[in-house]
Amino acid sequence: QLVYPYDFRLTEKEKTSICYLSFPDSYSGGLGDTQFSFRLRQSGGQRTTHYEDDGEYNREAPLTLQRESAHYFGYVYFRQVKDSSMKRGYFQKSLVLVSRLPYVNLFQSLLQLIAPEYFDKLEPCLEAVCNEIDQWPPPVPGQTLNLPVMGVVIQVRIPSRVDKPGSSPVKQFNQENLLPAPLVLPSIHELDLFRCFQPVLIHIQMLWELMLLGEPIVVMAPSPTVSSEMVMALTSCLAPLRYCCDYRPYFTIHDSEFKEYTTRTQAPPNIVVGVTNPFFIKTLQHWPHILRVGELRMSGDLPKQVKVKKLTKLKTLDTKPGIYTSYKTFLHKDKTLIKRLLKGIQRKRPSEVQSALLRRHLLELTQSFIIPLEHYIASLMPLQRAITPWKNPPQIRPFRQDDFMKTLEHAGPQLTCVLKGDWLGLYRRFFKSPNFDGWYRQRHKEMTQKLEALHLEAICEANIVAWMKDKSEVEIVDLVLKLREKLVRARCQHLPVKEETLQRVGLYVETIIDSLPEDLQAVLHHH
Repeated sequence: QLVYPYDFRLTEKEKTSICYLSFPDSYSGGLGDTQFSFRLRQSGGQRTTHYEDDGEYNREAPLTLQRESAHYFGYVYFRQVKDSSMKRGYFQKSLVLVSRLPYVNLFQSLLQLIAPEYFDKLEPCLEAVCNEIDQWPPPVPGQTLNLPVMGVVIQVRIPSRVDKPGSSPVKQFNQENLLPAPLVLPSIHELDLFRCFQPVLIHIQMLWELMLLGEPIVVMAPSPTVSSEMVMALTSCLAPLRYCCDYRPYFTIHDSEFKEYTTRTQAPPNIVVGVTNPFFIKTLQHWPHILRVGELRMSGDLPKQVKVKKLTKLKTLDTKPGIYTSYKTFLHKDKTLIKRLLKGIQRKRPSEVQSALLRRHLLELTQSFIIPLEHYIASLMPLQRAITPWKNPPQIRPFRQDDFMKTLEHAGPQLTCVLKGDWLGLYRRFFKSPNFDGWYRQRHKEMTQKLEALHLEAICEANIVAWMKDKSEVEIVDLVLKLREKLVRARCQHLPVKEETLQRVGLYVETIIDSLPEDLQAVLHHH
């Protein structure tokens, strides 16, 4: 019916997808308001965004919170109430916020404020809200922002890449004595993991392994809310490692990728997809891992835990909750986590405390797995003394899986993790996954930039005049061009180099040019 701001360009394909994804696609008898999220592939070429600071934001934000370049997130507030004046006997409407940022808590909280007003007052309400949001500062990692909207101030901190993983968000102080007191969101994006994972707590390890390996998983849920929360909880459980595969928190049969995912002519893609329509039980039964969950109910005791079942037990009509898979975990189960969570339930610990326990456990698991990889890749960096000013910096040595495996005997995950099992097998499988590829590329890029930076430092420390003494004009001009190119690259890629280093190298270049004959000087200055 309405897109606001009006100048927001969506292709027809995107509009259609957004419409289908904004409503529950299977009959849900529930009346009232529900909220859920989806993620949508952008179609039709790159559009220029008006975020020129993308690069800067993405450099400083945690990898898991970077702005998406090829996908949109949709945050939905859906209302269904009886209304005899409507043809179907119901009022059904959704307000959807579309963003490239995965700030699920911020945007869902925002919708809780806006949507009820919008259903009541319609367009003027959106116009007023958009005018307020236009005044919000851009999200700068590490900063706490006060965001005024509809008489409320939402206060959030934007996480930064330099935050210590697992440290709880800084308790925010309302120093400015804002009145009315702000609505403080403890986290911009973290879900209540304990609530999301309730029916699968005893299988958390298996799910972590499946996510680490980028396995294709279907989450079958009774509603888009349960489906999207479960999928987003799963993708978050590898932090601080980035989950590099595709994921769809909520997916319908009208989706343009429907054929791509349901085809049997090729293996299912590396993706976690959340569905609610029972039709998918049939079309996706060839997928290797299917997690079927019921409604999430927060109750005082441990909810019924689903069982792991064979895929052949997947009944088309009445599928019982369960994890349908033939996957055998590489690591043994961790009984201590379950015992601690059970104790928490008996002692009526608040959900956020239980979630923190769970998040800490997953973080330690991921770190135990990733630290040996970090140690090994750091050893591939050339020695500092091999970096000399007048030669190209040496190459980063190649990553050899066998060499890495040899390091595990004395420096493997067993140093930080009590879990026994086939860690070697887990690493071997991980090397074939998109998550390894994504991690390796990111690290390689960072190391290459570090080398460039060290090389510039070395040039900065060098004695250029002495070097020039016995060099021909051709060699000197060549050096000028190379140094210039290096400076441009350092600025474009925002290399980790001190500003004074860049300035000194810039001065060197000027000094060298001034020592050359005038005709050459003119050419180089013009260059």
